[in-house]
This record gives sequence, C-alpha cells and structure tokens, in this order.
Amino acid sequence: MAYLLDTNVLVRLANAADLRYAIADRAVMELHRRGEVLHLTPQVLIEFRNVATRPLALNGLGLSTADAEIQSVGFETRFPLLAETPDIYPAWKALVAALGIIGRQVHDARIVAICHVHAVTHLLTFNVAHFARLAGHAPGIVVVDPASV
Repeated sequence: MAYLLDTNVLVRLANAADLRYAIADRAVMELHRRGEVLHLTPQVLIEFRNVATRPLALNGLGLSTADAEIQSVGFETRFPLLAETPDIYPAWKALVAALGIIGRQVHDARIVAICHVHAVTHLLTFNVAHFARLAGHAPGIVVVDPASV
C-alpha cells in the first residue's frame, strides 16, 4: 500500500522532544518494516517549512532556515516525493464542491486530492478527525493515526 505522510507527522519526526515523536518514529519504522511505501508531497514540505521556522511562541519549532532545510532534505531522502501534476487542481476542485469544503479544510482537501490522483490509499496523520469527512469521498482513502500502527 502507498501512504502519504501528513505535515504533523514530519513536525513530530523533526522534534525528538515532542511527546508524539516516539509514536511517529515507531509508526514510520513499522510501516517501512512491512514494506509500505511512504510518500511526501511538495505541499506537505511547504507546510513543514512554515511550522519548522515559526517561533516556539507561535506554536512552531523555532528552527533556523538552515536547520529547516536540513530536515526537509532528510525527509526528501527518506520518502519519495509525489509530483505536482495538473490533475490535482481539478480533483481538488471536485472534492471541495462535492463536500462544500470551506476555510482551512481546503488544504486538507488538497492532500486528499493528491492521494486520489496518485492512487495513494492511506494517509498517516495525527489529525484523523480533520480528514474523516474527506476520506469517504470516492475513490476514498484510509486515514491512519500513527498510534494505531
């Protein structure tokens, strides 16, 4: 099966002091052990950069741009990057129209659209509730909490 890693998984993997670091690390290691392919997308890496370089006081990691780049390169080395293709926008547009998606959830809908376009069947995320409504839209995806792996 193919998995897409959500931004919040990368944020935990980049911060060993985070309480969920061990959960994220264990889930990734177990999925690799099972032979699953774990992917990233440019959107997730862009969102990671946002959180990574945001100050701690603003719920970020407070990394320098150089340290955020080192982390990003490490992720790109470990996990194959799914291409941004022209098919993503129409898939996203159909999804938000069908489900009446508004506000911040438009970003989550884009993640699901990327999964649909690239035939990625699973999404690894700590925010399972954010994707519940989106996951069932055809062709559907399986949303997996790292703690359940």
